[in-house]
Amino acid sequence: MTSQDVILALKERASAERAATSARFFKTDKGQYGEGDKFIGVNMPDTRAVCKKYKDLPKLEVQKLLDSKVHEHRMAGAIILTYQFAKADAAEREKIYQLYMKNVYAGRINNWDLVDVTTPRIVGAYLIDKPRDVLTMLAKSQNLWQRRVAILATFAFINRGESADAIAIAKILLHDKHDLIHKAVGWMLREMGKRVDEKTLTSFLDTHAQQMPRTMLRYSIERLSSKQKSHYMNIKPNKVTMVVE
Repeated sequence: MTSQDVILALKERASAERAATSARFFKTDKGQYGEGDKFIGVNMPDTRAVCKKYKDLPKLEVQKLLDSKVHEHRMAGAIILTYQFAKADAAEREKIYQLYMKNVYAGRINNWDLVDVTTPRIVGAYLIDKPRDVLTMLAKSQNLWQRRVAILATFAFINRGESADAIAIAKILLHDKHDLIHKAVGWMLREMGKRVDEKTLTSFLDTHAQQMPRTMLRYSIERLSSKQKSHYMNIKPNKVTMVVE
């Protein structure tokens, strides 16, 4: 069982038409957030099916997938790590977490889908019973994807009824200039209101809505009542936040 087996299995499910669509959707042109990323056109259900077949792939072979310039190869490597993490003991989880974070810092977990699909299941899950200072460091990074990892990791805590870390990271990212961070923070705040406590969300909004980028605010209030939505959207922002595409 090698990385080449996974690559060939993905190739069998590839579509040139889907590859072209994905390249546009994930903003791969010069100057865009996914600049230079390569797609072969494999959808997520097919990618997951391949990953389940090769879920026991040795970590050295997983790393070869993560080293690939092809997006779906990196996605497969990261998903395989989530499968391995879920059934691992504490010592093995430590190894998987360290491997994943090595690739975060190396810039291989480098688009929003890669982060969103795998970060809560590895970084968040690993940190559940550990100090979470690393998330503060990631949230303050100059790297877009490290900042997204910071906020998406809190999804694991939100699912356990915890809101403190989501709030803390959201505050750090409140004035972030990138639209993908606005969306991610708004999403996690919305989930916090849904899964933990709506009053915790509205308390955050009462304090920070005036400073929040409009996209972040809109995402965060999606599950509130029409009256509440109208109230928060009618709060005049006190700062214009530049959106970086």
